[in-house]
This record gives sequence, C-alpha cells and structure tokens, in this order.
Amino acid sequence: MSAGEEIAGAGPTPSEFQSLHEIIQKAHQILPKEKWDSLTGGAETETTLKRNRLAIDSVAFEPRVLRNVSAVDLSVEHFGRKLRLPVFLAPTGPLNLFDSGGGATAVAAAQAFDIGHMLSSGCTPLETVAKAAPSALRMAQLYVRGNDTFVHEYIGRVLACDCAVICLTVDSPVLARRDRDIANRYRTAGLGKWTGLAHQAGLDWETVKLIKDTYKIPLVLKGIATVEDARIAVDHGVDWIYVSNHGGRQLDHGRGTMDVLPEIVDAVAGQVKVMVDGGFCRGSDIIKALAIGADLVGLGRMQCYALAAGGEAAIIRMLELVEDEMLRSMALLGVSTIGELDRSYLHPAAPVTIPSALSAFPLIDLRNS
Repeated sequence: MSAGEEIAGAGPTPSEFQSLHEIIQKAHQILPKEKWDSLTGGAETETTLKRNRLAIDSVAFEPRVLRNVSAVDLSVEHFGRKLRLPVFLAPTGPLNLFDSGGGATAVAAAQAFDIGHMLSSGCTPLETVAKAAPSALRMAQLYVRGNDTFVHEYIGRVLACDCAVICLTVDSPVLARRDRDIANRYRTAGLGKWTGLAHQAGLDWETVKLIKDTYKIPLVLKGIATVEDARIAVDHGVDWIYVSNHGGRQLDHGRGTMDVLPEIVDAVAGQVKVMVDGGFCRGSDIIKALAIGADLVGLGRMQCYALAAGGEAAIIRMLELVEDEMLRSMALLGVSTIGELDRSYLHPAAPVTIPSALSAFPLIDLRNS
C-alpha cells in the first residue's frame, strides 16, 4: 500500500497529476509532519540545502532560434544500455517511510520508464529489489558498516543481484545534526537500524583501491565536492564521480552542487563520467546540469514526494512530467539531442526567488494541504 492510499479520494490520482506541484501538494497532504520535515529539511541552518537551489537558479538559458527541433531526443547510452532520459532515481535512505514497498516500488517505476535506479544500502534489501525489477538498470550504493569482509560480502551480493554499478558514499564519516528531526524528536527507522558507524568514519582511499583491485564492476564515488578529491578519484581509476552534498543533509555551509559541477567536469576532462544531484527538481534544472557537462542527474526528494503521493504510478507520472519539461526546454533552446548541449546555452544570472527545498514550485500552498 502506498502512502497515498491512506486518504482515499483526497485530491487527484497519480494519472490525474497535471504538474509537479500537484504531486508535492499531495505528498504534503499525506505525510505526517515529522516525515515531511525530515524529507524537506537539511543539516543545521540548512544553508547547503538552500545553496543547491541558489546555484541552479543562478544559471540562465541563452536560447538559439530558427533551428529544426521537430524531433527532440532525450535518450542517452550508459552502462551498455539505452536510457530514456539522462536521469536516475538517487539513493534515498529508507524509502519504506513513504511507501511500504520502499526501494522495490521505486525500482519498478524506474524499470517501467527505462531509467536508472540507485538503491541505498540503508533501504530495501538488494535481493528484494532485484526480484521486483530484474531488467532495470540497478545501481547499488554502499555505506561501509564493517571491515573489509563486510565490503566484500556486500559487493558479492551486488554481483549476485546483477547490479550494474557499486557506489561508495564518501561524504558521511558522521551523521550531521538535522535540527528539524531533533525538534520533532524524530529518528527514522532506517537510521535506527544502522550499526558500525565507526567504520564509515574510518573510510579512506584504501577501500577505493581495494574495490578497484578486486572487482571489475564500475565504481562510483558519491559525495565528491572538490576538484582536489575528483583528481584523486581519477588517479584511483574510479569510473564515475558523483558530485553530491547529500542534498544539504550532511556538511552545512557547503557549496551548491551546480556551483561545484563545472570545476569538477573541467578537472576530470572526460577521463571519468560524472553524476550529480542536489536540488534538481524540474526538467530545466536537469538540462542546465547536462549543458555544464554532467552525464546523469539524480532525483532524490522528487522520488520521495512521488512515492508518498501514489507509489509506483506517481513516480512514473513524475518522470513523465519531468520528461515533458525537458523536451520543451530543449526545443525552446534550439537543441534536438543531449549531445548538442554545452555551456554556450547558459549564462550567469541573478536568482529571482528565495532558495529553499520547494522554491522551484511557486504555486505550492502548503496551508491548504
């Protein structure tokens, strides 16, 4: 049962959502205050969270005209397969907080839409997700909660489940203070089950070397936020760099990922592929990241809003709306394929909204939810 079934007949059904605003409005209507606050909040002052949106909003488009855009193609090829969009559902903790199926529900939607899904190791078991969507592009994220034996055992499960990627999260040696959760006296079920946190604090480049020396599966490092670390990752043979600040939920007063992204893309100079997340909500947000040089863009909170609003069907509808926004942005820019995008279509600009987790949605009125 999805969270959306808790309030029968309240608002539109997933197939009736006409905008992303309506999905978020439905999620707010359904979720208890502590879950909503936890989802939309960040660490301490939430400065990093706000800077994620500020960095996206500080980039304007420079469109070209009189180009034939009668056929716009958003597809890309990664991991040996064609994807409908250069988008993936980002690893997001215990998804069962928003739908009883958790990661299995989310990956089923990703499979139906032909995009990637990255499963947090703090979420639904790998085996359950593999059974739910055997043909999906499944990527496995890992928090290290034990010694090298733990790492080998987890990657063994990843390989047995035929995942395409192993992703090591590197920006979480400790858990940040999240004041909204503290104020609500709220501790998520996922965090309550975690043990072995000291092993994540002791994580270093030796674990990266261990994985690269032992396994052929592509390795992603999630949480890279500086040029210096990006270059070290390249030196260690990492296959993908995942530019992320945990959605503003770890180190406070960090930079927005869109602010960091061009520096890292330039520093790695095509030697590795680049993923990014952090405040990306709209189709236009994704187009901006791709034009800067990202290869894939992760949707984290949007996945959770949709999951709460109506489970698998709502995630698919969310992706349909994001796809429509991307198609329209591409056509209006004068671009027909993802490969044509570059920084010539972008220009620095002053933002016109006060940044927040929901500042991309000006029609949201939470008072009436």
